Amino acid sequence: MRADHYDNFARSYSIENESGFYNAYYERPAMLTLAGDVQGRRVLDAGCGSGPLSEALRAKGAIVTGFDSSPAMVELARTRLGEDADLQVADISLPLPFADGAFDDVVVSLVLHYLQDWGAALSELRRVLKPGGRLLLSVNHPRILESRDPNADYFSVTQHSGEYTFGDEHVVLTFWHRPLHAMTDAFTEAGFRIAVISEPPFSPDTPPELLPPDLGDRKSFICFIFFVLEAH
Repeated sequence: MRADHYDNFARSYSIENESGFYNAYYERPAMLTLAGDVQGRRVLDAGCGSGPLSEALRAKGAIVTGFDSSPAMVELARTRLGEDADLQVADISLPLPFADGAFDDVVVSLVLHYLQDWGAALSELRRVLKPGGRLLLSVNHPRILESRDPNADYFSVTQHSGEYTFGDEHVVLTFWHRPLHAMTDAFTEAGFRIAVISEPPFSPDTPPELLPPDLGDRKSFICFIFFVLEAH
């Protein structure tokens, strides 16, 4: 996927992200819960999109820096957060324009599953974290591939694509599946200790009409998986 792929549908995606079930009532609340008290902490929002998580972290007292590979997304984030917001266009798969140990926390929401190789990205995120800093991240759950294709090889690192609708925009997004052990191996090789693995429920504030119709009475389901990692 090109670094600026989201430029083509940035506004439509941002609107969906703002109030849609999977982002507004599942992924973002879970990340904020894992982040806990961030008052006064220097937080990097890696792949910040149009800035809803940055905005929420800033409201909790964090000192937030954000970057995204999509210039259109960064402009939307700047509109949301203000002209003085610390935002940059940068690619998570390349060297990042930040000093060693610059941040207390890094949050990476639904970004790494676009990458075939996690090694370079995780090494850079470890570099910009201070020792003892936290990396909080969410990715597609490793069981998603099998749920879509029962014949898929869970243990492979496999590319797969799907069609998505954001407003009037119909787009194809391509992801890389990797098994859980490949994720955890990548974390430890990059110098992280796994503190938390989470498969959370959706927010209790979710409007009933937004819930997937096949969910029934369940509060948790296979969708994303969340990690809190600590930098050695």
